[in-house]
Amino acid sequence: MKKFRLGKNWLYIPLIAMAVFYLIPMYVMLVTGFKSFAEVDLKTMWNLPQGIHFDNYIEAYSKLAPSLWNSFIMVIPAAVISSMLGSLNGYILAKWKFRGADFIFPFILFGMFIPYQSILIPLVIFINNTLRPIGLGGIPALILAHIIYGIPITTLTFRNYYAGIPQELLEAAKIDGADMLGIYRHILLPLSIPSFVVVLIWQFTSAWNDFLFAVVLTGNRSWPITVALNNMAGSQIIAWNVQMAGSLLAALPTLLVYIFLGRYFLRGLLAGSLKG
Repeated sequence: MKKFRLGKNWLYIPLIAMAVFYLIPMYVMLVTGFKSFAEVDLKTMWNLPQGIHFDNYIEAYSKLAPSLWNSFIMVIPAAVISSMLGSLNGYILAKWKFRGADFIFPFILFGMFIPYQSILIPLVIFINNTLRPIGLGGIPALILAHIIYGIPITTLTFRNYYAGIPQELLEAAKIDGADMLGIYRHILLPLSIPSFVVVLIWQFTSAWNDFLFAVVLTGNRSWPITVALNNMAGSQIIAWNVQMAGSLLAALPTLLVYIFLGRYFLRGLLAGSLKG
């Protein structure tokens, strides 16, 4: 037993080493964000700041604030709507068998493997010719793009989760007079909280960190945080202390989501939402 415990404890060494390696950029970002411009140098990048300079964060926030709120305006509806559509798709594909269901489900999943770059030109043409004339360019177009791209993964998550719910539960609801939407609303939707946590966190992170769609589909006033952060870099002199402070501000929402909701994310995974 002691040998087994000793062997198990050795596993922590590579895990700790990988965690430290992963957190090194975070350390550099934090210490640089609190340094003055005179302290920023490659030779002293590992050194702690000589003083705490919160003015870096004030300056970074003043530059990024409009784009920060643009990101929230874009991410929240994109995550919620794609999650709801994925839940409905998963319910129908898991519990209401119909002709062609075995073809439609893999066809939807195929969307997960289509890279952004391959559909970028057709997407821009579609938005310019169809959506912009009716006032749906910029952030609304970006929301629509993330909703559509999120449907495959949300459908997969909910379909596999609902497949594990006993069919007898739905049959009992049918006997009590519940129709298709009634079963979903009163039975499956309350049971779907673990899966909703998983897909909402996933979609929030995916849409928040997107750069390619954001830089192509939005303009100066509708830039999300990722594009604005990239444009903070000057053409000749880069204030790395302000840039690093802005990087932390841009990463803070996703960090907070995983810090406060990470355990629920793991519970959703363990509940079977990604099994199958």
